Amino acid sequence: MKPRHKRLAFILVGVAGLAVAAALILNAFRSNIVFAFSPSEVVSGKAPQDRSFRLGGLVEKGSVQRENDGLTVHFVVTDLAQTMKVTYKGILPDLFKEGQSAVSLGKMGSDGVFYAEEVLAKHDEKYMPPEVAKALEEAKKAKGMPATVNEGGSKQ
Repeated sequence: MKPRHKRLAFILVGVAGLAVAAALILNAFRSNIVFAFSPSEVVSGKAPQDRSFRLGGLVEKGSVQRENDGLTVHFVVTDLAQTMKVTYKGILPDLFKEGQSAVSLGKMGSDGVFYAEEVLAKHDEKYMPPEVAKALEEAKKAKGMPATVNEGGSKQ
């Protein structure tokens, strides 16, 4: 084999190795990305059925129900246009309460209930996830209500 052919083979093996490494890295990123959806997007079928995703919105007033085991909680999340039932087994954050925004990480069940593995409550009165803020703003516009949430995710 001539030196020129050896160099070409070395370059081809190197490019193939880089391509395999890039494919593995992109696959790992794709499997670890978790998107946030509003109840309206979930109802319209935009959310994945077989993967975990975040469900964000406002906890509907009067919807929180606790079971006797002290850990299982059922509540409803709304974006003011659609609602979604959520079941969570665990200890809720201290800031979790009705009428406030919450983001739940989990999967949709075959029964149409969102089974949360983790629930996050807003950490102050000005923050709201951008996806949730946008969904709430669109729902308010559709109902003819004045928008109180801007694109940046904070109340005006």
